[in-house]
Amino acid sequence: MNIRTTHHALLSRLLPDDKPDDLAVRQGQFHNVVIGSERVVCLPRTRAAAARLPERVAALHTLAGLDLGFRTPEPLVQGGAHGSDEAPFLVLSRIPGEPLEANALNDAHVAGIVAAQYATLLDGLDRAGIDESVRASVPHAPEGRWQRLAESVRTELFVLMSATGRLRAERELTALDGLPDLTRAVVHGDLGAENVLWEWDHGLPRLAGVLDWDDVTISDPAEDLAAIGASYGHSLLEQVLALGGWSDSGLATRIAAIRGTFALQQALYALRDGDEEELADGLAAYL
Repeated sequence: MNIRTTHHALLSRLLPDDKPDDLAVRQGQFHNVVIGSERVVCLPRTRAAAARLPERVAALHTLAGLDLGFRTPEPLVQGGAHGSDEAPFLVLSRIPGEPLEANALNDAHVAGIVAAQYATLLDGLDRAGIDESVRASVPHAPEGRWQRLAESVRTELFVLMSATGRLRAERELTALDGLPDLTRAVVHGDLGAENVLWEWDHGLPRLAGVLDWDDVTISDPAEDLAAIGASYGHSLLEQVLALGGWSDSGLATRIAAIRGTFALQQALYALRDGDEEELADGLAAYL
């Protein structure tokens, strides 16, 4: 049965101006997202994801108070707490716009406009990272996180891989050995194309908002740059880097190392959350 059927009564109550059977549903790594005309309902896919809802609400409240130059979802209603018979959920404001279509960047002028807006987005997150009130309310990436990630993958995932898959994973994990612990900027943590919404004005894209802040931390902007490169390719990433004026000599190395572990990170967190579908997808190249 699909989400619209299994949660028909809940969705009818939370989205009274919409017909449940007509609602769009998107599946993320941690939540199923039901999109109404004015509101969005997030339904955690696992108990672990449900337990993280209060942290997500706190981070979204912090982001809503910042002038980032784009919109972030605002938490409206949270329900289904522990001990309740109701399924856990979070209702968010809906941000208008859609992810860029794959062929949009074939136009060099459009690609340049997109790159410039990504550079502005990242500059805003970088500036927010030095705001003491933000640093106090957004979690900091833990010290030694990349080395612990490598250790966890070896311990928890290698048993699920083929011999060839383990060799590939080992090469990717070795690249993490020298990564420093940087906590200088607000980092989205999953800045892939599907989480960035755009509207079109006179045939040109305008960044409208950014979704899915589950993994937001004070960390290394190389993480978000790696996601941009993974979504749009090296050419757009190079434009963003040039426009942003980054002078960090080790940035390219960090971007490449982090990007190489995206599938492993997905698989590891899915294993811990008990999400078999996301686990299988993350491990596909290692079997």
